[in-house]
Amino acid sequence: MQFFQIDIPMPIQPGLILSVETDELGIPAGLQDRVIQVYEGVVYMDFDRDFMRQHGHGRYQSLDPELLPPLYVAYRSELAEGTEVFHNDIRGRFNRGEPAVVEAMKYWAALADQVRDCLVRRDLGPIPELLNRNFDKRREIYQISEGNLRMVEAARSVGASAKFTGSGGAIVGTYADERMYQALVAALEPLGIRVFKPVIR
Repeated sequence: MQFFQIDIPMPIQPGLILSVETDELGIPAGLQDRVIQVYEGVVYMDFDRDFMRQHGHGRYQSLDPELLPPLYVAYRSELAEGTEVFHNDIRGRFNRGEPAVVEAMKYWAALADQVRDCLVRRDLGPIPELLNRNFDKRREIYQISEGNLRMVEAARSVGASAKFTGSGGAIVGTYADERMYQALVAALEPLGIRVFKPVIR
């Protein structure tokens, strides 16, 4: 935009970026990652099909990072997979109308709505369980490697919540206090998993 001295509205940018990756470069990718790259921080995303057809983009709502509960991210680089490997043809299964996949998408959208509402109300109590339910539903329709599954189970064993951040190899979740965070580190690092507290602005 600087080079060509043009202005592209923020809601349009993620779709444009995605089209370059998928159409021009042939890289399998999704819209969510492009949205957060453009908006940064904390963003609630609503990909309502009718709204997107009408406006050419989803509904994106920036939220105050101060609303977030204590978060951790854990990753194991040797478990990382490309989107096309990890996603088990979920896009194709969705496009073909496979009932389990279609219902799972609706389920995850409802979870996102609930987490956003909790943040806005400053009611953080339900959020860990909502994150856990996200992964539990994913486990029903995806083939998940033993290493990825063990990472989630180890995090949950100390009371932390855990779900994937994206295409496997990394998880995100909440912890109650510093004592639980240290227990999380003690449980994951012997497995070759790094744990850190993200700084979100």
